[in-house]
Amino acid sequence: MDAAQQETTARARELQRSWYGEPLGALFRRLIDDLGLNQARLAGVLGLSAPMLSQLMSGQRAKIGNPAVVQRVQALQELAGQVADGSVSAVEATARMDEIKKSQGGSVLTATNQSSGTSGGPTVRRVVREIQSLLRSVAAAGDIIDAADSLAPTHPELAEFLRVYGAGRTADAVSHFESHQS
Repeated sequence: MDAAQQETTARARELQRSWYGEPLGALFRRLIDDLGLNQARLAGVLGLSAPMLSQLMSGQRAKIGNPAVVQRVQALQELAGQVADGSVSAVEATARMDEIKKSQGGSVLTATNQSSGTSGGPTVRRVVREIQSLLRSVAAAGDIIDAADSLAPTHPELAEFLRVYGAGRTADAVSHFESHQS
């Protein structure tokens, strides 16, 4: 990718952040992970072609032009939060995705989390996934482990944090997160 393409992609991602609360690549990857989908299935549920989904994820295209697709993204975000907090089973989620796929209409995608969790805020799993995503966007797992090894003698807690969130399993990171909440 040349410098002009990189600049165009960076601009598209910033526009996505302002319109949708975050770049669509991160949002769609989280939906894929949280709902156990692949890109083709996500594209089908949203009513997008696979190439269009790919362009949105990569920043080659900035905006979702169809308001009904935006509404489906929002509905999937809500569903992913419900799956993550355990209020909706995987079987129920599959049926709900079929309903979402058939839904029409439009709304504005908001950055607010409308999870059905008791606190009304993001689930622990969602927070942990965001931390993992951020760390992994900065460096590869091997580099994070190397950094943790360098920090371990003087800052063992930070080293553990890097290992658990930067290169560990989500379940282990959730346990770590929960054990450090007061």
